[in-house]
Amino acid sequence: MVCYSGCSDDYILTHYERERQRNILQIQNSKGTYSKYKTVRNRSGITGAEAARRILLENGITDVRIEVCGGELTDHYNPRTNVVSLSADVFNSTSVAAVGIAAHEVGHVCQHYSGYAPIKIRNAVLPVANIGSSLSIPLIILGIFLSFKPLVMAGVIAFAAVVLFQLVTLPVEFNASSRAMKSLVSCGILSSDETSGTRKVLSAAAMTYVAALAVSLAQLLRLILIARSNNRD
Repeated sequence: MVCYSGCSDDYILTHYERERQRNILQIQNSKGTYSKYKTVRNRSGITGAEAARRILLENGITDVRIEVCGGELTDHYNPRTNVVSLSADVFNSTSVAAVGIAAHEVGHVCQHYSGYAPIKIRNAVLPVANIGSSLSIPLIILGIFLSFKPLVMAGVIAFAAVVLFQLVTLPVEFNASSRAMKSLVSCGILSSDETSGTRKVLSAAAMTYVAALAVSLAQLLRLILIARSNNRD
């Protein structure tokens, strides 16, 4: 097996690890921003759970439950069960960070209820992306080991589905944050001069998705180069 530009698989994997470490640093930065603003109380004294309920009612949504879940920053919305799960620190907290995160998850609820196109596309790509994330690298390694080019290309295509999913995720996340910021002010949860900290928390969280996409794009490029070099053998 000959690697593009004379580089080895070890080099490519090592380079990918460096990119992954940058992604981890971005996630740590997001947690740092959250840690800073989770101690800043909002003036209305509304908890994350109360903020979520108020925004849901403001949008005429009454069939979504709000529950507490374990862990930190594990907040999510499950459209299958119609449940918004908030970590205890968000559910019970009156911080500007907590209401922002809760509002963001309700933003995803509103996306589903309004038929927001990017989230429909993301849901359609999700099953393929799940398969691709599990099989792409094993397929490529096996294809190179067996010198079977179609297997290598199948692995590259499978990984491309992962990148597509991450790409479609960006507008979904940014839109949910935009909805959250508007709702927090319009529902009287935050005053306009309180939104700075909340915006920073949501922006830092969104940047973790950007970092993840950048890492995946770099990895996809390297996999394509491996496939091309393998084709020339």
